[in-house]
Amino acid sequence: MMEGSLSKWTNVMKGWQYRWFVLDENAGLLSYYTSKEKMTRGVRRGCVRLRAAVIGIDDEDDSTFTITVDHKTFHFQARDGSERERWVRALEDTILRHGRRERWSRCVPAPAHRHGDLERRISEADAYLQIMIELVAKMTTRVSELAEPQDKNKGQVILDHSNAMLDNIKHSIVLLQIAKNTVNPVNGVYQGPTNPSQSHIKEELSSRVELGSECRELSTPSLPITPLEHLDAPRQAMTLLVPDTSYSSSEGEDDFYDADDELVDVGTQGPSASRTCGAEGASEQEPASPAAVDLPRTRDGEIDYDALYEDDSDSDLGSMENHGSVVTHLLSQVKIGMDLTKVVLPTFILERRSLLEMYADSFAHPDQFIKIVDQPTPRERMVQVIRWYLSSYHAGRKSQVAKKPYNPILGEVFRCHWDQEGESVENNTCKQEVGDGPVPWCSPDQLSFVAEQVSHHPPISAFYAEHVNKRIQFDAWVWTKSKFLGLSIGVHNIGRGLVTLLDLGEEYSLTFPNGYGRSILTVPWIELGGAVVIECVQTGHKANVEFLTKPFYGGKKHRVTCEIYAGTDKKPYYTAQGEWNTRMEGRWTESGRSEVLFDVSSMRPRRKRVAPISRQGGNESRRVWRHVTAGLRAADTDAATSAKRRLEQTQRDAAKKRVDTGDRWITQLFSPKGEEGWEYNMPLSKRSDAAHAACKSADETR
Repeated sequence: MMEGSLSKWTNVMKGWQYRWFVLDENAGLLSYYTSKEKMTRGVRRGCVRLRAAVIGIDDEDDSTFTITVDHKTFHFQARDGSERERWVRALEDTILRHGRRERWSRCVPAPAHRHGDLERRISEADAYLQIMIELVAKMTTRVSELAEPQDKNKGQVILDHSNAMLDNIKHSIVLLQIAKNTVNPVNGVYQGPTNPSQSHIKEELSSRVELGSECRELSTPSLPITPLEHLDAPRQAMTLLVPDTSYSSSEGEDDFYDADDELVDVGTQGPSASRTCGAEGASEQEPASPAAVDLPRTRDGEIDYDALYEDDSDSDLGSMENHGSVVTHLLSQVKIGMDLTKVVLPTFILERRSLLEMYADSFAHPDQFIKIVDQPTPRERMVQVIRWYLSSYHAGRKSQVAKKPYNPILGEVFRCHWDQEGESVENNTCKQEVGDGPVPWCSPDQLSFVAEQVSHHPPISAFYAEHVNKRIQFDAWVWTKSKFLGLSIGVHNIGRGLVTLLDLGEEYSLTFPNGYGRSILTVPWIELGGAVVIECVQTGHKANVEFLTKPFYGGKKHRVTCEIYAGTDKKPYYTAQGEWNTRMEGRWTESGRSEVLFDVSSMRPRRKRVAPISRQGGNESRRVWRHVTAGLRAADTDAATSAKRRLEQTQRDAAKKRVDTGDRWITQLFSPKGEEGWEYNMPLSKRSDAAHAACKSADETR
């Protein structure tokens, strides 16, 4: 017997709940109870049969694991990595002990093709084993001969991984032997490896692979060899009745006790208010309603929606932890590799802003963007483009948890602008307005931004930014294609951006990295990955940027490397590396001079200025999503979901009406460009040309 406390995932509303677990290796059963005291009284809440079960772990999280059996998946969470390792090892040993027992009556022989397939696989694995042993021996010799410490360390890492692979092959051969002898047993009992060349495998693994009584010849005098047909008979050590299938009780008692008498700390994934959780199926503490949560209010007592959007606090993190894993919801709808475009995600994973507003955060450091114009040489301008581009990503993350912004509705628009460093609208009562462009009421010394959802299928967003006095503009379009990858979600960003310096006649085209939502089994986090190219055709300068995903073994998160080339040069004149969410360092190759490309700890994102919701149009982002945002901020999932569904239904009704009437959707601010691109209708370049033409015409008239 092995017993102890674990947390068990219940559902998206109840989250993780503490339970007292008992593993009966003889019975092949994992039972759980609401408390240790209930266990002593035999009041079992549920159990998991371990015969033919599969253990799953997430390499990005060291405390959770799953058991899949009987067409069900159970999610568990230990206090830490060492405790998870202890449970997983015990569970795997039990699963192996009660390994798959396909029994064949002595009068009905096993299918010949199955026995032959296993024989062939064993021979193939043994051949690979011999090759691997030889290669590892040669590698060991080679590593021992390396003189440089750095090379020797790298070689040792490869050698360690190779030895681990060698052990796995040995382990596989033993399991194949078990499978072969289970299908075609000798006298009803597994006899062990028959190939003399494989006897060393059994010896090496005997310390960590314990074979069950049905898979080996028992040598204990008090226990006779067990014939195969009697393996289902109750064993003397079994104290629990093994049910026909795994189950989780949905009927709770009136009282509930934590599994431990003391509060158990399971890290950030645990329930934030475990003492108030009810039993599975019983009524629990309901989510707070808007009336129960302090939402900002106006003097008239109405909800202050503008203040809601300006609140950058991560107050809904606890809600995310209570809901736990997103994967429970996803698994009911998707398969690995499936496109997530049409999958309805649970409301609690939404971030409190539209995707269009998230794109605006590319300019959260407006000074870095404007400084591109001020650099004296093409090389320094390219480096400044890189500095602005890479430093913009950290500002886009508002939450410690990877959450999804609202999918913009067709025709949705978002406008904002930023003050330049040292400038404040409050101190400038005589502000001159540009009168046109993306934000007509901002001044020529402010950076303005506008975005529009120009297509629904595929979901394409187009956005534009400009600074009138510096005569710099940015035009871009992007659409995302999401896929479910099992333990993560991949988001492929398809699109292009273009930075234009009007007075210098330079254009810098750029692409976007892919995004990944990792560890969706627990608390998700964002990772960027893939290659990005930034180049200026006019100067011939090109930058290759690589967003590196975290390797399976070791390594850091959020790594980025960059190399900038001039013309046809094969050697970069500038290199940079670091993490996009903390700090990157650059180096000028020719001079050897190093510098800090950016350090986010010293870069405070500037707050964007947005018109009050009362002055916004009906299609502007913050007005469109205000009720969903209020529900999320108030931790009222039902209210947020209801508001979101109303928006979605309105969109579906409008789309159906257009189909019935034959009307075509017409965009407001952006137009198609080429086969798949989009551009802003009246960028600064066109308005400047029009103004210049008007002045010229006036001069000619005079």
